Amino acid sequence: MSTAVLINLRSRRGSSSLARTVREHLPDSPLGLTSTLAEAKAFLAGLRTGEHAPDLILSGGGDGTAVSLLNAFERGSLPTIGLVPLGTGNGWARSTRSPSFGRAIRRVARHRGGPWPKRTFGLVEVEGVLSPWAGTGWDAEILADYQRLMHALPNGATRMAGGFPGYMASLFGLTVPRMTFSSRTQVKLTNLGADALAIDASGKVVRVDDGGPGAVLYEGPLSVCGCGTIEELGLGFRAFPFARTRPDRMATRIYGDSAVRAARSVRKLWRGSHTLPHDAHWLLDACRMEFDRPVHFEIGGDIVGTRTTVDYRLARERATLLDWSRLAA
Repeated sequence: MSTAVLINLRSRRGSSSLARTVREHLPDSPLGLTSTLAEAKAFLAGLRTGEHAPDLILSGGGDGTAVSLLNAFERGSLPTIGLVPLGTGNGWARSTRSPSFGRAIRRVARHRGGPWPKRTFGLVEVEGVLSPWAGTGWDAEILADYQRLMHALPNGATRMAGGFPGYMASLFGLTVPRMTFSSRTQVKLTNLGADALAIDASGKVVRVDDGGPGAVLYEGPLSVCGCGTIEELGLGFRAFPFARTRPDRMATRIYGDSAVRAARSVRKLWRGSHTLPHDAHWLLDACRMEFDRPVHFEIGGDIVGTRTTVDYRLARERATLLDWSRLAA
């Protein structure tokens, strides 16, 4: 059994000093310290192939790092990935109960023989990119504001103000005030796949009447919308609480309440409480969202520009991730 380790030096907790921990406990494992996507791809391309290829790649970074790593491989040959949280949100890593970097490296080093304990996750495909989630709305706006806030801080202050405190400062100091006084974006959700399923007020899965291909499932204002196959987007925000209800579907959500009312319900929103006013959940395998203006759009925690139309589908591929809770046992 062999392991390779990739560390994104641009992630919030990424540092070349982490290499000492890897060298101490996994001295024979290939180690990539990367600052760009091109460097990460070069490292992965340089790994030995065939029967000597690593059977586990540890991804040290945030959700964006994991998504980049995932998409660096050919379809049908996706490796087993162990997510190690070094980013800001780390939503996908939290789903696998990932420990801190040092503990993760030591647990892997102690593993002796036998297959790695694994969990599989469905994936959303958007514009040819595989990801556990993608969407737009406040989260994209908050992320953009958060990045601007971090860039504006003096050197050294980002590690203290980053993460949850910075996210909350961006939310209430920048995003909510701006969204409160701006006009609402409108979205139209069209089903492009199998008959639509929805989550009713009691949390049960129900079939949508006349919800077949081409059906317009929603047309109105949006605050947050997107599709995902994991519950959390990071920092404990349960944006898709029904994401793993059906393995053959991706969770699709549109929350359309105002910024002021959402701010009053932020705890319930954060915990994924059901139900909330102007909040709708579907289980779909393909859909289209059309917006009445260009909106910031993010895939797996990274802003990828603005869009007026986005097609989502449940990918045929599934991600195989290291199950840290079972590895600990």
